[in-house]
Amino acid sequence: MNSRALRADLLLFVTAAIWGFAFVAQRVGMDHVGPLTFNAVRFALGAAALIPLIRVMERQRDAAKVATPVAVPEEAPAVSPASTSFLIKGGLILGAALFLGSTFQQLGLAAPLLESFGFAPSTAGKAGFITGLYVVFVPLMGLAMGQRAGLGSWIGCVLAVIGMYLLSFSGSFSIDFGDALVLVSAVFWAIHVLIIGKMCPGMDGVDAVKLSSVQFAVCAILSLVGALLTEEITMVGLSGAALPILYGGLMSVGVAYTLQVVAQRDANSAHAAIILSLESVFAAIGGFLMLGELLSIRAMIGCGLMLVGMIISQLRP
Repeated sequence: MNSRALRADLLLFVTAAIWGFAFVAQRVGMDHVGPLTFNAVRFALGAAALIPLIRVMERQRDAAKVATPVAVPEEAPAVSPASTSFLIKGGLILGAALFLGSTFQQLGLAAPLLESFGFAPSTAGKAGFITGLYVVFVPLMGLAMGQRAGLGSWIGCVLAVIGMYLLSFSGSFSIDFGDALVLVSAVFWAIHVLIIGKMCPGMDGVDAVKLSSVQFAVCAILSLVGALLTEEITMVGLSGAALPILYGGLMSVGVAYTLQVVAQRDANSAHAAIILSLESVFAAIGGFLMLGELLSIRAMIGCGLMLVGMIISQLRP
């Protein structure tokens, strides 16, 4: 492995760690504010955090244009910048999918809210593994779009289902309500990925980050509207959730997304997908170290099967 590829894998490893520990931040934040309030603020911060990256990348793109000869071979046309209308339209669609995925995920982690109705919330560790199932859902849902699912996808699906049963289902074959909500969020994350795959082929790095910033802003607005209608927003609550919100908005989005963009310039796509799937492992580690969450032997076996299923689905796409 050359030095650039090694650096890329290390950056992706750090990215997975940041995203994994974000589940802890989301869990802790629910002790102070509602799920929609939490998402509204963190995605607003996330959108703002990408602005400096966009400016840097735009300067690099402009400098590259100046340095590139005018004549471009016909067989390798230059990528044209996306139009403003495309970015807005794409941001609205992706932002809506992101809103649904993040809302169901956050609801599944909202212990005070769910416990007030007599339901069991998900833990940070369990939510990390369940959310990671979107890696398996993507190729299977792609069947409806005429895409073909390979052997790895089917093997990954079987292992993930078995792992999900061991992790979340009780002896009465009922799933904890919080886990079920997180599972629904994984479906919307998969839809989000499929939409990106349809909308963004050929898009350059600058426009990809611009589109991300727009979708984060749309998600923040939708979350804020929902919060104003259904939740009580107080300065005391926001102050108590300040650190989890800052971590979720600045670190999970601003820093981690930047690292991912930088790393995937040199990373093998299969390696990248596998390394990023380790966020579920870091979620479990963070839940244990910071929240005292313990997984039974049965649950750990389930987590292991789910992780293997995610990896196989990427090794044999």
